[in-house]
Amino acid sequence: MNNLNSTGVSLLSPDNNLGRYLDQIKKFPMLDADQEYVLAKDWLDKQNTKAAHKLVTSHLRLVAKIAMGYRGYGLPVADLIAEGNIGMMHAVKKFDPEKGFRLATYAMWWIKAAIQEFVLKSWSQVKIGTTASQKKLFFNLRKIKAKINALEDGDLSPNQVNHIAKTLDVAEDDVISMNRRMLGGDHSLNSQINRNDGEEAEWQDMLSDERDNQETQFVNNQEKNIRNKMMVEALEHLKLREKDIIIKRRLIDTPKTLEELSQEYKVSRERVRQIETRAFEKLQEAMKIKAKELKLIGTNEY
Repeated sequence: MNNLNSTGVSLLSPDNNLGRYLDQIKKFPMLDADQEYVLAKDWLDKQNTKAAHKLVTSHLRLVAKIAMGYRGYGLPVADLIAEGNIGMMHAVKKFDPEKGFRLATYAMWWIKAAIQEFVLKSWSQVKIGTTASQKKLFFNLRKIKAKINALEDGDLSPNQVNHIAKTLDVAEDDVISMNRRMLGGDHSLNSQINRNDGEEAEWQDMLSDERDNQETQFVNNQEKNIRNKMMVEALEHLKLREKDIIIKRRLIDTPKTLEELSQEYKVSRERVRQIETRAFEKLQEAMKIKAKELKLIGTNEY
């Protein structure tokens, strides 16, 4: 069965046979940086759906890998993957290769956002709304409890509640309420569920590994803030004129024209364009180096 999204990209569906689907997506070739850039530009400039299809399918393994991290919420893995694929397609639709990041880095936010929204909507016991603090509490409470060895069924101690509230910057009452809802009703940590092999197990036995990894760290530390910080640091590698021109040409709401900047700096428009191009190349290189230091680029281990 094919699934068609707004970009016109058709995908395999994991609905019928998850194992077969996981084998099939391994057959799609992964892209190097140059191939990815050409395809992304082809989609961005010409709306070439074949290019978009290659971009999406080359990252289906990434989607499956991320989706597996959410299997502990008791939802079908096939559904998690399907929602992640929708996020992947949105990422391709919005991706601009000129920004200096690989598609995998950019797409992780879209994939996880799509899956998290699905988990929130599907978890009938956790009616928590859609605020950022509520989502943060929902998706991080279990991990923090594991770190402080507070995974028993029942209420948290006052000290544990205080620690979690301060760590996540939420109200203590919210921590208590969320903990009770996540332990109660149909989703008790001790409730019985069927594993993929047909055997029964307790839900807590199926929880994903809560140790930090680079992807989780990237999302939980608020990707936008990280990118903004990287941009600010990268700008410091430019000369004053380069920095001013790149900001006024690319980083403000109403960019300056080449003519306006040529008059401001008393040089030709072509000279301004050359400075802008060189500054952008230096900015990209500085951001790539910083991204590699943070291990945000080269996420091809999926």
